Amino acid sequence: MSIQNNIDRITDILRRDDGISGAMHYTEQISWILFLKFLNDYEANKADEGFLEGTDYNYVLRKDLRWHQWACPKDDDGKLDVKRALTGDDLIDFVNKTLFPYLKAFKATTNDPKSLTYKIGAIFEYLDNRIASGHTLREVLDIIDALDFQSSDELFELSQVYENLLKSMGSDGGNSGEFYTPRAVIKAMVETTNIKVGDTIYDGAVGSGGFLVEAFEYLTANGKKEQLSAADWETLQNDTFFGQEKTSLGYVMGMMNMILHGIESPNVFKGNTLTQNIRDYQEKDRHDVILANPPFGGKEKKQIQQNFPVESNATEILFLQHFMKMLKLEGRAAIVVPEGVLFQTNNAFTKVKQTLLENYNVHTIVSLPSGVFLPYSGVKTNILYFDRKGATSNIWYYEVNPPYKLTKNKPIAYEHLAEFVDLFHNPEKRNATNVKTEKDGNDWTINIADIKDYDLSAKNPHKIVEVVHQSPKELLSSIKQNDAQIAQLLTQIESLIDG
Repeated sequence: MSIQNNIDRITDILRRDDGISGAMHYTEQISWILFLKFLNDYEANKADEGFLEGTDYNYVLRKDLRWHQWACPKDDDGKLDVKRALTGDDLIDFVNKTLFPYLKAFKATTNDPKSLTYKIGAIFEYLDNRIASGHTLREVLDIIDALDFQSSDELFELSQVYENLLKSMGSDGGNSGEFYTPRAVIKAMVETTNIKVGDTIYDGAVGSGGFLVEAFEYLTANGKKEQLSAADWETLQNDTFFGQEKTSLGYVMGMMNMILHGIESPNVFKGNTLTQNIRDYQEKDRHDVILANPPFGGKEKKQIQQNFPVESNATEILFLQHFMKMLKLEGRAAIVVPEGVLFQTNNAFTKVKQTLLENYNVHTIVSLPSGVFLPYSGVKTNILYFDRKGATSNIWYYEVNPPYKLTKNKPIAYEHLAEFVDLFHNPEKRNATNVKTEKDGNDWTINIADIKDYDLSAKNPHKIVEVVHQSPKELLSSIKQNDAQIAQLLTQIESLIDG
């Protein structure tokens, strides 16, 4: 049975538990159990490697609290030892009163945020067991015990299954949506930021870690991993991926997603990114690549706003200032922003966009179609690309036009963005003007001198409807004609009523 089928079975089992309510809960609960099984197999693999090299591996977990001791102890035949395997109230008491307190204390035992010990403590600091029935938990443990995370094929399948779990959590709507950005959008953004081993990659609103995971896969897939030196691999694991996440659930999901995809030591921390005063940033704090979809539509209190040169209660404007300040010299950024950031011309929006255009090179803006973030947000969005290589001169626009209206069940697909990715990498094929053409087109270019009042919104010249300007006399005649038609219709309706 595939991992996906096993996870579907677990989901059905958890839905019947009194402690579980909705996709957010069952994803969270599947996550901590999957993680502990993964950790068990990871440590077993490290111990085997150590044995072959003649060294002893120092286990992170205490012996009696390792998976094969408490979750699924085996008898001499390799089958579940029912005498030692806890179930019912005994299992729940053990998990709630012994296992979780032990794991939560990990973070306090080390000062090294890159260590596995610290990561485990950071994850479980914000987790609790919500499964109410020990019999339900026993069923789940037995299913997950059959998974082998020492197999690279199975580990790859697990990472894909976990993505589906996170997607279902996002599709649940409500607050959970902020943790999931459509994979097609992430993939296109990663493929157009020219990342390479040695870059530091940053997301100040990590959510479920989609951008960092996709960047890791971009750098390691299709035979690239085999070509990396030991030093490159060390850099990739420990000094490449950085970020911060405000919510506890998002942080836990993001950390687990990254670790299950193979990033063993992501430099991701829990906290509100906007509480940092951006005036304090130095070049050493900045990053080569920024990929993010920060929360928008939120409001921040005055105390938080004072951390920014341009104060605003709109989180999207605060995050944009944060990302601008976090970009290294020669660095590049791709950030999802709501349409309002581009067209609004009130004081705060104008000031931030003025700084952006004058001090950064805004070279590309992608207009995404409505419905990309359904069902949890109907806000129209854009991808804003800029680098720290001088001021803006020309902005290339691309409008994504799927062949159908996007809905929850008909989401955006990578193929809808394929032309954009191709044109991004082949500038000679782009439309270098803002002139209307006879046929429909998806891209155009605007010189900075033609942008008025810092309005950066996408206005596809190929789709502009010609407006016929009438003289006042013609307008008045048209109005009288309409009034006469309305009066005639009213007379007909009255005659029908009277008849």
